[in-house]
Amino acid sequence: MILFLLKIWIGLLVGTLVGLTGLGGGVLLLPILIFGLGVPPIVAVGSDAAFNALTKIGAGFLHWRHGNLNWRLASALSLGSVPGAFGGVLLLARLRSVYGSGVNDILRIFIGVLLVCIPVLLLAQEPLEKYFSRWKQLSLTSFRGISAIGLFSGFLVGMTSVGSGSIIMMLLLLWTAYPASVLVGTDIVHAVVLTGFTSFLHLRLGTVDPSLVFPLLIGSVPGSLIGVWLNTLVPKLWLRRTLCFILLATGARMLAI
Repeated sequence: MILFLLKIWIGLLVGTLVGLTGLGGGVLLLPILIFGLGVPPIVAVGSDAAFNALTKIGAGFLHWRHGNLNWRLASALSLGSVPGAFGGVLLLARLRSVYGSGVNDILRIFIGVLLVCIPVLLLAQEPLEKYFSRWKQLSLTSFRGISAIGLFSGFLVGMTSVGSGSIIMMLLLLWTAYPASVLVGTDIVHAVVLTGFTSFLHLRLGTVDPSLVFPLLIGSVPGSLIGVWLNTLVPKLWLRRTLCFILLATGARMLAI
């Protein structure tokens, strides 16, 4: 019972931080599951993917209803991300068949690298956007270019469950000139497709733990509402930067183990 309540509290915390800072739920939840609850990385990845898919459905529906969705952009992303996720999960399954439980050590390194790289990119987001603004109208905004972003991000999501929000949103901001509201809405709707497909594959792989996912969901729903309510009361820029430094330190610790 205590463990069940702890999982609900973790879901509440993650939901609040996502609503407050806009950081991706995957990048926040994954290190808590691995370090805080001692969940094996491969199970943490599958369960995190399922958690992200279910938590984004409501927000995706609202963005669709409000017109914050570019179907062409979402289609181009999905055309690359779905096979990319399939490739990521397929590689994960292959690594598990070859290395057995040793796949958790490989995943820990892979996740550690992402937890170092993503916060660095987030902290440097503003100067990067200024630098790349001159390239926004170039060929990468084509259908094939967006699909390439989806392919790369989908592979990372399939392998680690991280990237459906943080990495894709970062790349879209750097390389496209769509309005921010459209990018956010499209990214969330696409994330439902990507994480939904990824969690299905992980479910087939046996790496989704329902007893972990459901209590996290119970906490995350009110948590996201609390985060939105606190949005105007808390200095979210400094909180976002603090979280980035914590994630950076966590990633460095994973690599040092």
